[in-house]
Amino acid sequence: MEALIESNLPLKRFKRGKVRDIYDLDDKLLIVSTDRISAFDSVLPNGIPRKGEALNRLSAFWFNQTEKIIPNHMIDVIDQRSMLVRKAEPIKIEFIVRGYLYGSAFRKYKQGKKISGIELPEGLKKAEKLPSSILTPTTKAEQGHDVEVNREQVARKIGNELTDEIEEACFKIYEKASKKALKNGILIADTKFEFGLCGGDLIQIDETLTPDSSRFWPLEKYELGKDQYSFDKQYLRDYLDNIGWNKEPPAPNLPDEVIAQTSKRYKECYERLTGKNF
Repeated sequence: MEALIESNLPLKRFKRGKVRDIYDLDDKLLIVSTDRISAFDSVLPNGIPRKGEALNRLSAFWFNQTEKIIPNHMIDVIDQRSMLVRKAEPIKIEFIVRGYLYGSAFRKYKQGKKISGIELPEGLKKAEKLPSSILTPTTKAEQGHDVEVNREQVARKIGNELTDEIEEACFKIYEKASKKALKNGILIADTKFEFGLCGGDLIQIDETLTPDSSRFWPLEKYELGKDQYSFDKQYLRDYLDNIGWNKEPPAPNLPDEVIAQTSKRYKECYERLTGKNF
């Protein structure tokens, strides 16, 4: 099956992101999740077949699961890779909940640095479950790397009340999703949430709890202190690290095996999290 790199619908284009093509339908938006894939802030030349379907369907699944915690922008799922959503004024901060110490957070921890102003206890190992989940916001960057910020900086930008509301929603969603995922043998190491204001009300936007926004580890393969097998982009990131790419555009072409293995992980992730056939 060929990958969908770009959609070309006879509609007004609102925005083209790294993965999603967004169309303007006046008071609504149509989001088409393509099979594009990005790593280290670059879109790769190869698509991952059916990746967009997995993202769209997983977001819909989790939006339905968490809408009682906080409303979201989803109106309807149009097809396997397309979603109709409400327009919202985006809050240009990404909110990352971390339940395990991994990735950039672990690298900072090993350097003795705080993570978003949070000081963690000594002696933690790579991939260790944290004593309690932490929230590590970053400012969204249109280009280049996002910048880590602390709670005070967030509150100065959007106000204390809204910051509190978002924090509460993030931890509640993460807790609910983690419990459900664990029943299906998946650990959610960390995940990113985005929010916006619609008619003055806070809602969840973008995607939620997908392999592009989260680290999903199969419980049966989890090993404390080691690199983890992931149902997400980590496999692709590791490949790009191993070939010595300098992480500057243009991104390299991917071999067929890497494309196939990445596609397989997206599909398997959907099936294990939802209990449904892809």
